[in-house]
Amino acid sequence: MANVLITGGAGFLGSRLARDLLATGALEVTGGKSRPLDRLTLVDRVPVPPDLAADERVTVIEGDLAGVLGASGGAPAGGPHESALAGVLAGAGVLAGADVIFHLAAAVSAECEADFDLGIRANLRATEALLAACRSLGTSPVVVFASSLAAFGESRDHPLPAVVDDQTLPNPQTSYGVQKVIGEQLVADYTRKGFLRGRAVRLMTVCVRPGRPNAAASGFLSGIIREPLAGQRAVCPVGPQTAVALASPARTIQGLRRAAASDDDTWGGRSAVNLPALTVTVADMVEALGEVAGSKAAELIDWVPDPAVARIVSGWPARLRTDRAARLGLTPDPDFRSVVEMHLAESRF
Repeated sequence: MANVLITGGAGFLGSRLARDLLATGALEVTGGKSRPLDRLTLVDRVPVPPDLAADERVTVIEGDLAGVLGASGGAPAGGPHESALAGVLAGAGVLAGADVIFHLAAAVSAECEADFDLGIRANLRATEALLAACRSLGTSPVVVFASSLAAFGESRDHPLPAVVDDQTLPNPQTSYGVQKVIGEQLVADYTRKGFLRGRAVRLMTVCVRPGRPNAAASGFLSGIIREPLAGQRAVCPVGPQTAVALASPARTIQGLRRAAASDDDTWGGRSAVNLPALTVTVADMVEALGEVAGSKAAELIDWVPDPAVARIVSGWPARLRTDRAARLGLTPDPDFRSVVEMHLAESRF
């Protein structure tokens, strides 16, 4: 039997991963045989979707993750975090027994640039506390940590290569990226010490995200597809020739599950794995939108430059070689038209 916990379980990726696990009813864990799903715990600061809350296999913990974990933005690492989390989660029997933990909860890029303390609290302190609780369990659970493409960036002393590969060193240029890289290193060190079995995966920009826009700097990449398909206007803050690295929701969920399923030798070390990316320009995206929904949909996009957003997005790599992900059996989406068609088909239900 497999017990799974998802932080950020009410969010877009968290709820989609939860539905995927519930639908298959099983999960492979680090090279072992597929285990039937026994319990799925979802932790989030907002209510989970009703269909998930109604499933008898699901346990819901509602609250801000940093608060639930007893973490505070100004507290030092260690000590109080460990005791608070062990008491609130492990002591309550919530984390105890978890075989796999998907840590997806996070404050997103633009939020962290606007509010430094929020990013420290939500992305760093909560991660520290979660890892400390895993250590206190003494069971070495599998922890899949959702990192980000924002781990990479360009600076005068560290130019970004034309193609990022598995050996490219992180060089984050935003607070969000820095916090994600710190999380990667913490997961690696806790794994080295045997406290847990960590699997950090760097997610590409997920597109197309359904629902309301979020505060991520990359959020417009979904908005310029999602809103026109619904007959609404959308704003694009970057130029049409801006190149980006994308992955559909389905490929992203596949990457998260494969991280938990792969044995140690196939995973290949403690460093983060870059998930596969589809490289397209914004112009390519708009062209695919027009092919699927007609030229009138593409005409609903307003091109309004935003230098702050453009600076963040243009600092991320757009072309990647993901050999480690390929060894895990992961591949990028074939083209952006298929991504648009997938979103359109799913939004009809």
